[in-house]
Amino acid sequence: MSWSGASGRKRPAILDSTPGFSLPCSGQIAIGGSFMLLPRVLPLLLLPLFLAGCTVVVSAPPPAPNESSAAPSPPPASADCAGSTGVIPGVAADGAVALVLETSPAVELPVPADIVAMEEDEVEPADDETMADNLLLTTPDLAAPDLEEELVLPPAATFDFPVVENPKVQYFVDYYSGPGREVFARWLERSTRYLPMMNAVFAEAGLPLDLTYLAMVESGFNPKAFSWAHASGPWQFMPRTGQLYGLQDDWWHDERRDFEKSTRAAAHHLKDLHCLFEGDWNLAVASYNAGAGKMLRATKKYDTRDFWEMSQGKYLRDETKNYLPKLMAMLLIAKQPAKYGFSNLQYQSPVASDTVIIPTATDLDIVARLSGSDYATIKELNPELKRWCTPPGLKDYPLRIPAGTREQFLAAYAELPVTARANYEHHKIKKGDTLQGLAKRYHIRVADIVALNSIRNPKALRIGSNLVLPLQPGASKIPREAFEDDYVRTRQPTHTVRKGDTLSQIAQRYDVSSQELRVWNRLGWDNVIRPGQVLVVSAGAAKSKGKTKAVTASKSGGKGKTATVSAKSSGSKKPGAKGAKTTRIVYQVKAGDTLSKIARRYDVSTSRILDWNNLSASQLLQPGQRLTLLVDDADRG
Repeated sequence: MSWSGASGRKRPAILDSTPGFSLPCSGQIAIGGSFMLLPRVLPLLLLPLFLAGCTVVVSAPPPAPNESSAAPSPPPASADCAGSTGVIPGVAADGAVALVLETSPAVELPVPADIVAMEEDEVEPADDETMADNLLLTTPDLAAPDLEEELVLPPAATFDFPVVENPKVQYFVDYYSGPGREVFARWLERSTRYLPMMNAVFAEAGLPLDLTYLAMVESGFNPKAFSWAHASGPWQFMPRTGQLYGLQDDWWHDERRDFEKSTRAAAHHLKDLHCLFEGDWNLAVASYNAGAGKMLRATKKYDTRDFWEMSQGKYLRDETKNYLPKLMAMLLIAKQPAKYGFSNLQYQSPVASDTVIIPTATDLDIVARLSGSDYATIKELNPELKRWCTPPGLKDYPLRIPAGTREQFLAAYAELPVTARANYEHHKIKKGDTLQGLAKRYHIRVADIVALNSIRNPKALRIGSNLVLPLQPGASKIPREAFEDDYVRTRQPTHTVRKGDTLSQIAQRYDVSSQELRVWNRLGWDNVIRPGQVLVVSAGAAKSKGKTKAVTASKSGGKGKTATVSAKSSGSKKPGAKGAKTTRIVYQVKAGDTLSKIARRYDVSTSRILDWNNLSASQLLQPGQRLTLLVDDADRG
């Protein structure tokens, strides 16, 4: 069906087999239940809650939209917002910043202070499949068309979320079924591994099941996805938002990557947003990306609750403008893949596992052996675990093992002595430590410590560095390799220059070199940039920009016209590539040198130094070590 607002502008038709599906609510979300209090009385009532360490959000219902410009909302159904917490991170219902006092996590786990900082730099390189995932998550945004006219087509599938077809939605349909076909097909095949569980959780929460595909928009259903903004997991929770919804994150584990726990948190968050925006799913979904405060301010700025009308302005980021169209495009393809040329898909089987309770910290390779499995399978079933064992300090940890192995595991685990559950000890080097002293203290051999940690100079231990100590014979490299986070990081494709930005600051922020920024953006050598200028800041975005691809988006009106979006070739070259004038130099590491320090000195990225010298991100530089660098002539000196 279609309808028009008071302004006479035609509204998009809703492709929905159940047009009455909606979750209404009062819109009044407040802890304490009442906020009609005198300004002088309210602080006195809240003071005991603040002192108790509670999270307090004072909110009020959003103002009624202007009837002359607001888009009509879908008719309400019978559900309510009884399950909503009303705790929207950092926002009050009037769009103001809410006063939030965070409580400490329930459990404090032993985390070496220097390791927390190390997490940002020491990252396990992503595999080819993951790199392709990351490109498809960000690349289509670079050429998405503006929404000019709306195209409404008759429904061909069943949706429980209001789906619209317009040129922007069609653009993403064309992209995913065209240039991004190979990766998108893998997402479709991967989706069935998690959708049965996600559908059950969303049905329990009374949410539209189609919203489970937001996990595809966010991560391609990849539990290890980690964005440049530090959002993590299949639902890409930010650290603060995850904590508000009960997801713990520390050096040992990150529950934002737990596919079941994070799905429950996402359902809770979406229900809160839906209530905050009084039953408008378009605004709720957009705020999942932009933040509730941003969308509330947008409704005030444009005096409308019509997402498509807001998208015409410049206040919302392109990422948010494209977010809802991406979801709709993915739903259209996922519901009828054959129509869009996706055939012979090899859908994955749903995750099948048994859950066992681990009383104390236990190595995952021991769990694998006792359950007749392998280390990689246990890690895959428990993506929240970032290291080689269950978190020390957490008793009775629920762990997934392969389905059908529970009885076998419990019987074998009961026979395992407590002292044999952990084969490794983590130790941070302190002043006065020696390998001989550590070997004597832990009753192990110096040679085993050296071998497991790949120590080049046993007499030169760096204070604050981390060692894995093998407590049992036959130690493997698993714990040492687990020092590297296995997050799959995505890169922000572009950066909008702000007042005060310099090219070197931007390069350091995105872990690239100034030379790469100059080449990708054809800046020349004067380093002049201006506020508002949009720079490509990742190799993936530059690669996409360098390819010429035409993506057509049909327009309405039956005129037979097409809008063609082309990306011009930038002709970019990587430092050290054929055709670039570079010089090979050998640099000898000195005391106090770090990889980032050397990279800044020679205007190259740390990742390239690792590649050139076949180093892993976890390896420590040693004084006297020689590094090969390929430096552009213009950067020498």
